[in-house]
Amino acid sequence: MRFTIQSFLEAKAKKEKITMLTAYDYSMSKIIDEGGVDAILIGDSLGMVVQGYESTLEVTLEDMLYHCKSVARGAKRAMLIGDMPFLSYHISITEAVRNAGRMVQEGKVHAVKLEGGRSMVETIKAIVHAQIPVMGHLGLTPQSIHTLGGFKVQGKDEVKAKALIEDALTLEEAGVFGIVLEAVPEGLAQLICEKLHIPVIGIGAGKYCDGQVLVINDMLGIYSDFTPKFVKQYANLKVNINDAVSNYIEEVKTQRFPEAKHTFSMDGELLEKLYEEKRRQS
Repeated sequence: MRFTIQSFLEAKAKKEKITMLTAYDYSMSKIIDEGGVDAILIGDSLGMVVQGYESTLEVTLEDMLYHCKSVARGAKRAMLIGDMPFLSYHISITEAVRNAGRMVQEGKVHAVKLEGGRSMVETIKAIVHAQIPVMGHLGLTPQSIHTLGGFKVQGKDEVKAKALIEDALTLEEAGVFGIVLEAVPEGLAQLICEKLHIPVIGIGAGKYCDGQVLVINDMLGIYSDFTPKFVKQYANLKVNINDAVSNYIEEVKTQRFPEAKHTFSMDGELLEKLYEEKRRQS
């Protein structure tokens, strides 16, 4: 049975933790969906872990649509949430609704996620009015990295903590079905969770959130350019992949691969005939 927005809300009410991971392609989507994850975020983090950029700002709407469609083909149970990339919802409300619609219609996601607090209220309301579910994103918002002055913990002083609380309450009132809270002190995240009726999904926001999300490339140890403090590596696939590639190279060069079981045969008489023709042509 597909995990839905109603599932999100019911999990909050029952105090059941929600699990979310990112995915960017069919194969990984299929694996983690079969593993039982509740939701898959097709994050604009792909700009860093897939495309090799230094931030998420270079990711385009077309990039997101391509990866959303790939993930959608692999997931049968998990709810799919697609990040709206930088400038896809900032220029005008009309354009924001149109782009969110493309994410659902073309990208095959079930909901969109966008960053920002009170300044995004009217945009969120318009997208929700168009029957497109919206998830908010507060705290460390990577699309605002230049404004924030880098990848820093948010809400550590009184003014910023109160602003985060107010933003969260405002987003809930605007109609988001959930909020991702990134790089926020655990105590503040707990307080926000207690104030809201909608689920809060933490990433670097402590254990009291209603659920957790991690970037799949981080938690599997594939992406090593930068590892945030809040990441737990559940595997180190980079080492496994490096070993596999090294073994492959060695076996090809020493002719141990491919073996007979990896090759196809043909009729011997036909092969001899072809060789005879080759010799006559030489």
